[in-house]
Amino acid sequence: MLKGIKLLLDWLRGGSVKLLTLAGLILLVWGVLSPVGTLVWWLNEGAESIGLKKNQSKRLSSSRSGVGVADDASKINCYVVFLTGVGDFSANQLTPGEEVFLERLVKTHPNCVVVDDVFPYSVANESLGGRRFLAPLWRFAQEADGWLEMADILIKIRNLWRFAISVDERYGQVYNQGTANAIIDRMNATNPIPRSPGQPLKIILIGTSGGAQVALGAAYYLEEWLDSPQISVVSVGGVFAGTDGFNAVEHTYHLQGRRDWIEDLGAILFPSRWPWTVGSPFNQARRQGDFTVRTIGPQAHDGPTGYFGLKPVKPNGSTYVDLTFQAVNQLPIWSAPEK
Repeated sequence: MLKGIKLLLDWLRGGSVKLLTLAGLILLVWGVLSPVGTLVWWLNEGAESIGLKKNQSKRLSSSRSGVGVADDASKINCYVVFLTGVGDFSANQLTPGEEVFLERLVKTHPNCVVVDDVFPYSVANESLGGRRFLAPLWRFAQEADGWLEMADILIKIRNLWRFAISVDERYGQVYNQGTANAIIDRMNATNPIPRSPGQPLKIILIGTSGGAQVALGAAYYLEEWLDSPQISVVSVGGVFAGTDGFNAVEHTYHLQGRRDWIEDLGAILFPSRWPWTVGSPFNQARRQGDFTVRTIGPQAHDGPTGYFGLKPVKPNGSTYVDLTFQAVNQLPIWSAPEK
């Protein structure tokens, strides 16, 4: 199988028309098949798993020792859930810059833990290299180097269709419930969710690229299943539809870089974000002051000069991720939740 993939890529090399044609065919095929996994998950285990969440009878034990684990679990009343972009292969594929960003948040806000192991492009929270029929293809695309690195476009195309499912009126409800289910599981695994009714709970969903849409899609179900949490969404160069989540969150902050043109696509592609669609949840949130846009620096969408890039920003010597951290840290979302 891998030999065939290499031969195909060799045929495509240097032929932009061939590559675009193949990408178009792949998009069409995945567009037809992408909801299947979501529906299979729902039929096999989704309803039962979500039923457990409604009464919060399920507890998970944590064996992780990453950046999200707290020294004193009794002081934790804040969960920072980080949802990555469409180029990622698995939940634990953080870039060095993303790790720096999350470590600094935890250090600055010791009452918070980070949940960084939710894969926003799988309703079952399973990485592309897991127990999947196409796992060899995804591993090849992830590990390819040299000119074969262009194979990673396959991962992006695949994840874009999961992003589209989150938006879709037919399948989005199931997909977003599954994501919320995974978020609660991993929150509980990182640090047991407080059960005391007198202890308010803060959830900060930070989504970059397509992760912002998944965060908004899951927010309604998090608010419904947990005990009145205070939910904020931070979109870091996020692309989102403007239909989901705005009624369930306290506030949504959209942070954009001056050189990021990809985040503009959401405002162009989705009618819910057009100014004249006055009744959409997005435009209602804007009018009510529950949606804020901030330009935070010269960041591009990704790479060394992206939001989590470690390249220095001239002339002051700060890195791009430093600028992003400062912008997020200055948001009015870090105060203690109101009782």
